[in-house]
Amino acid sequence: MVLSPRSLPYARLALASLFLNAIEPFELILITDSNEDKVALSNEMHLIANGQGMLRCSWSVVSYSDLDVQEVERFERYENIRNFRRGHPCWRKITDPILLSSDTQEMIVLDPDIYFPNKFQFEPTPKDGLLLMWQRPSCLLPAAVVQNAFSSGVKLAHHTDIGVAQWRMPVELDWLDWLLGKLGSPNLPRSMHVESIVWAALALRKGGGYLDPALWVCWHRSQFKRVIKKMGASGPFILGSEDWKTMKCFHAGGEAKWWLEEARNRGLLSSSGSVPDAGSISPFVELSSRQFEAIEQRRRWLRRCGYYKLFS
Repeated sequence: MVLSPRSLPYARLALASLFLNAIEPFELILITDSNEDKVALSNEMHLIANGQGMLRCSWSVVSYSDLDVQEVERFERYENIRNFRRGHPCWRKITDPILLSSDTQEMIVLDPDIYFPNKFQFEPTPKDGLLLMWQRPSCLLPAAVVQNAFSSGVKLAHHTDIGVAQWRMPVELDWLDWLLGKLGSPNLPRSMHVESIVWAALALRKGGGYLDPALWVCWHRSQFKRVIKKMGASGPFILGSEDWKTMKCFHAGGEAKWWLEEARNRGLLSSSGSVPDAGSISPFVELSSRQFEAIEQRRRWLRRCGYYKLFS
């Protein structure tokens, strides 16, 4: 998990629920920026992990500079990957697990704005493919970077969400470096969303599929939710409408992450159930350039109509 101490108001819930509800032992590595951040997160983790009494699980925190030697050793020939690692911190969700893993080791990458309401197990990570969460809308942005992909013949998966990603070593570094160059490295816009484009390309390169969206739930800011929020419904109230008893994981993207703590304190996220069984995996679906252009046209039309200002 790539994590800054600034994200702790919601990340505490992600971490505490992981330690409380994961059935299997795990090794958690937090990836942060500075040595000061490393100290702050280590202090926080002592409270979270020890409070849950999870002696069968381990955790550690690494800063950006802690992995400098590994970067030189593993990425020496890959200048685009090295430039990517120096970009937006979210991009290190792709690069740094590679530096921390070896052989055929499993890598489960988590966003800090997730929540595990029930006892659960992660799905089996495939030997060669990639598992990603599914979401209804497309969040592949910026549009210019997506167009760079299409212009270079890069295939992108549709409906991908990166709250949870599961894959294994080894990673095809020659291809990843080529991909980043085609997307625009070393001049990629420093936007967190670029990471989503890379995952979407990896999905169709490696294969695999979507995690069961009934178990691995991505927050969807539907029109109904927008309207009732505009009418005065609170964020925690809206979160309370989710079916918490049946899910393994909830990705509280966007504004929803800031509602989690209050919703939990009000008992709206409470669930003492267990969802241990593996869910179904659906194959990735390709996003065509024509589909993407239709999505962009709709976004431009809604922006001109003032929709985003009305429901901001």
